[in-house]
Amino acid sequence: MSGLRFSGPRRFDIACLGRLAVDLYAQQVGSRLEDVASFAKYLGGSSANIAFGVARLGLKSAMISRVGDEQMGRFLVETLQREGCDTSQVQVDPERLTGLVLLGLKDRDTFPLLFVRENCADMAIDASRISEDFIAGCRALLITGTHLSTPTVRAASMVALAHAGKHGAVRVLDIDYRPVLWGLTRRGEGANRYVADAAVTARLQELLPQFELLIGTEEEFLIAGGVPGDLLASLRRVREVTPAALVVKLGARGCCFIDGAVPARLEDAPTVVGERIEVMNILGAGDAFAAGLLTGFLRGEDFHGAARIANACGAIVVSRHACAPAMPTPAELAHWFSGRRLPKVDADPVLAHLHRTTPNRAEWPVLHVMAFDHRSQFEAMAREAGAPLTKLPALKQLLLRAADDTGKRHALQGQFGVLIDERYGIDALHTATGRGLWVGRPVEQPGSRPLAFDGTRSIGTALVSWPREQVVKCLVNSHPDDEAELRVAQEERLLELWEATRASGHELLLELIAPGGDDAAVLRSVKRFYNLGLKPEWWKLAPMRSGAWPTLATLITERDPQCRGVVLLGLNQPMERLVEGFAAATHPIVRGFMVGRTIWGEASREWLAGAIDDAALVERVASRFGHLITAWRDTRRPAR
Repeated sequence: MSGLRFSGPRRFDIACLGRLAVDLYAQQVGSRLEDVASFAKYLGGSSANIAFGVARLGLKSAMISRVGDEQMGRFLVETLQREGCDTSQVQVDPERLTGLVLLGLKDRDTFPLLFVRENCADMAIDASRISEDFIAGCRALLITGTHLSTPTVRAASMVALAHAGKHGAVRVLDIDYRPVLWGLTRRGEGANRYVADAAVTARLQELLPQFELLIGTEEEFLIAGGVPGDLLASLRRVREVTPAALVVKLGARGCCFIDGAVPARLEDAPTVVGERIEVMNILGAGDAFAAGLLTGFLRGEDFHGAARIANACGAIVVSRHACAPAMPTPAELAHWFSGRRLPKVDADPVLAHLHRTTPNRAEWPVLHVMAFDHRSQFEAMAREAGAPLTKLPALKQLLLRAADDTGKRHALQGQFGVLIDERYGIDALHTATGRGLWVGRPVEQPGSRPLAFDGTRSIGTALVSWPREQVVKCLVNSHPDDEAELRVAQEERLLELWEATRASGHELLLELIAPGGDDAAVLRSVKRFYNLGLKPEWWKLAPMRSGAWPTLATLITERDPQCRGVVLLGLNQPMERLVEGFAAATHPIVRGFMVGRTIWGEASREWLAGAIDDAALVERVASRFGHLITAWRDTRRPAR
């Protein structure tokens, strides 16, 4: 890599300038775009995908672009931030909307695209707001070809390139040729990857000397070189105007590296063969490749090492729906290169589990949850008090207010949550969602044994309408010595739920109660569920003797190191008994508690009977919740 010299550590490894838009991917595979009924929303735009992918692989990336001052713009910025990508240089446009792309998956070779980018925000990026100081803090700057296509984005790109050149950042061009975005095709021909055009070639070649690395497909180097149908001749034309290193993407054949004179035959260039996999969706493969390649280079890998990472990233992404969310994590790549992966990518359960659990996600190192997802218990309380069931939704709103008050009093931001049902708590559930709380929602039919789902015969269908942040909570009364017919029926429902949550993207909390069982029965049941392939993100268990927790922790670590941990349930125990359970459960695998009636039972009965008003209910419930939180913290304080 004689032409590539990355600086030492700086604030950022790479900044990506270019498209930042919303991708709307068809959920019906095999449909024409005209016939698609629903879409999944993801972060998109080639530069944004690369910035996202590099951040996911553990480097410090930044995005330079522009979004609209609206919901889609905020979605993109928040998505990048969650992945660890800096967004301080993403401008907000007060007038223009964020760009959109609609993408279809018709068959293995047909992927229709419709760019909805008329006067969109990222094509109006303000060159005067490109910060020299910021770019000076980056080891590399990547620009994609779309942002050389119009005067406004070209001016911004030139300013950024000048700053990068002045401060020794390696300048990278991902040619990313989209003829429709250069105005060369009809609007509906977004999937067209190549149209020869001398004017486009000339405009590219004007700026090629300012780059140290060019990345492109064979078609993209044809447009950069300007010799239609002759790749080697086009590469030689490119070499005439720039000494940049060239990485030519060859699809399933891999990629090659030209860091000097163009060879007589492409096969004579250093080449790393691609991965053989079954393609679901080629859209975004090039962005994944670039993210992997640049991650390798920035970590000091030579071409062969970087290309190996790049090819793996591209192969993984083409086997999945979407682009940015499909990007692999370091843990996925470690499994990919371990020699233990399955040939069919989407059939590898280890890779799928790592993809769900190892990307950046909200952390809950401690979790204090007030559970009021009860249904039959609230109905019984209302009957006893002579109150109509229509009062229960208001009661659950008041309980949410009590939880909020407790969170503020005890500074619990990022450490508390609620469990709420939809039968009587749907308004409270909607209120709680989207505010940074941990929010759980039950699916089990109360008291069912064998397990049945509440209000639906198809849990997968029900989860389609759930916000992704809501955790699916399922209580199952199960004992390892249950009769075979009962055990099989319960396990079938749990496997159905497991598969549904894997498809929907929801986390799963499995609440396990062993009727009449002891600690040994609970441990055997947990092991049995792992044997079935179930790996819930959370376990909710009754307090056990202190000696049982290390055994459970060993089991969880062996079977699912990505498990978030265990929370303790209450079972309407007196406060004193719960505190005793907290004291016996100080093992780190126990992350918190989810308690209900012990907190709100008595006050709710009195409220339903008209004995106390709203304010008194909220205060009493908040006080008891706060007492439990204090008790939990006390059991975790180091002994003096």
